[in-house]
Amino acid sequence: MAAYAFRPMSAGDLPTTRRWLETPHVSAWWHDPAEQLELVSGDLGHPDMTQFIVAADGQEFAYLQCYNLLAWDSGFGPQPDGTRGLDQFIGEANMIGCGHGSRFVRAFADQLLASGTPRVVTDPDPMNTQAIHAYERAGFRRDRLVETPDGPALLMMRDQ
Repeated sequence: MAAYAFRPMSAGDLPTTRRWLETPHVSAWWHDPAEQLELVSGDLGHPDMTQFIVAADGQEFAYLQCYNLLAWDSGFGPQPDGTRGLDQFIGEANMIGCGHGSRFVRAFADQLLASGTPRVVTDPDPMNTQAIHAYERAGFRRDRLVETPDGPALLMMRDQ
């Protein structure tokens, strides 16, 4: 079983993040790589957003962002104070299909919930069955379809 580490992202990670966003398996769901890189880089240092580079046994392979849900108009409806939202992708193609997504998301959500976060939510595209199954394996449950600023999404959540 891999040991996962979550290193805070810095501006020095933007070239790697750009490369990951440009891969077909990421851009299929995150869409325009240039636009996404602008959003990701614009959130560096934002007080309501934390961004991480994820490593498995020392190999960096994924991006994860965790945000204060109340700071964004997510379209998720009322949530408990302190709810955090997660978005992530695996950038390295050779790490897809190995169970890493569900395991590192579970590990990260477990840390949040253990530290007092009442709820963790995520919102995959309803057509992204691979992500939905990974989130279910990470302990998230399907709640409902929601309309977000980015289009329809499946709201999924984990509670304390």
